[in-house]
Amino acid sequence: MYLQQDGFLDKELVKVHDLDKSQRPINQKWSWDRILRSPYIKQADTLQGFYFFEDHFSREQLEKHFDFYEPFTVHESSLSPCVHSIQAATLGRMEQAYTFYLRTSRLDLDDYNKEVEEGLHITSMAGTWMSIVEGFGGMRVKDNELHFEPRIPKEWSGYSFKINFRNQILKVSIHQNETKFVLEGESPITVYVNGTAVLVEPNSLVTV
Repeated sequence: MYLQQDGFLDKELVKVHDLDKSQRPINQKWSWDRILRSPYIKQADTLQGFYFFEDHFSREQLEKHFDFYEPFTVHESSLSPCVHSIQAATLGRMEQAYTFYLRTSRLDLDDYNKEVEEGLHITSMAGTWMSIVEGFGGMRVKDNELHFEPRIPKEWSGYSFKINFRNQILKVSIHQNETKFVLEGESPITVYVNGTAVLVEPNSLVTV
């Protein structure tokens, strides 16, 4: 286990769901001294390392750390739900991924952190895009090529997004049983869908 910090396991490891709701959000109810002595994590920290360097870790390692750290994460940061949504999708936990997606997309609309009068969270707006493209769409760039692991919440019939890749626009449309690609450009590109190479010609529809 990669520790959040030295001595983390020496803290009183009470999980977030066991906190009295009257104590939330803790960043408005507790002193910073109390917060820093607690096990509660504002946003993805150790798990952020798994996000940035995922090729260095197995999915089993990600799952182990996700299951340990998420129950101690209060998500009182606009940076938090999107990373957790992406990681949950990577683990195939679409219901959990969708819950985190809703939290990042509706952070200000529903005023989760009770601070919207201070302004909107640009990070949650970017996080909404990331949750869809990197989480549900499973988009990664590996060895200078586009890879996708398409997933879709059961609540949706479909979604789409565009990627500007090497000065060409790739439109990706994901539905419950198929994924479609349309390339706006002049040169064909190869994309990978669940590890299988797919050639996409300019201005033509490819369905997988």
